[in-house]
Amino acid sequence: MASAPSSTPSAARDTAGVHLPDTARDLVKILVAGPFGVGKTTLIDSVSEIRPLHTEEHISEASAEVDDLAGVRDKSTTTVAIDFGRLSLPGGVVLYLFGTPGQERFRALWDDIAHGALGALVLVDSRRIDASFDVLGLVEESGLPYAVAFNEFPDAPRHHGVERLRRALDLEAATPMVTCDARDAHSSIDALLALVDHLMARDAVEAR
Repeated sequence: MASAPSSTPSAARDTAGVHLPDTARDLVKILVAGPFGVGKTTLIDSVSEIRPLHTEEHISEASAEVDDLAGVRDKSTTTVAIDFGRLSLPGGVVLYLFGTPGQERFRALWDDIAHGALGALVLVDSRRIDASFDVLGLVEESGLPYAVAFNEFPDAPRHHGVERLRRALDLEAATPMVTCDARDAHSSIDALLALVDHLMARDAVEAR
């Protein structure tokens, strides 16, 4: 398994610039998906070695009537197109991270954003697991391999067992399922590495 970079990406942005490292060999497009308010923007912020691109707007009274704010009442902005960041891993692998909007009304953007992606990291909030079903359905319909990461919110219940969560999401046994803190770079990188390892294992099986 590849190990996480030794320095925190967000701490190195001022010196890293926007240029690819000379060691870059494999450029991989990854989706960071999940329902509204699950932490996709936060995760990309925490790991990106370049200044992330965000397309956020303040939540208006009109959108509040359309979007389900249950469990995320303190959220004041929402992604309306994509979030974008970049993360270089050991071995010359560079991840291009595309955060997708989590609301049903942005579903029409999905095919365009997902085009060319090799996999998806699906963030889930254990306080509102049912909010993830539509996004998981989109990922599965697209045929993208994926890993699931439960973003550990401070008030999230701690009594859920691993198998109970897997059953609740109806995940296949081979689908990686991890926990992470989207605010923490190392924790978020570990979640992305779980996806990368899954993709590499699939490629190895298909190459036999």
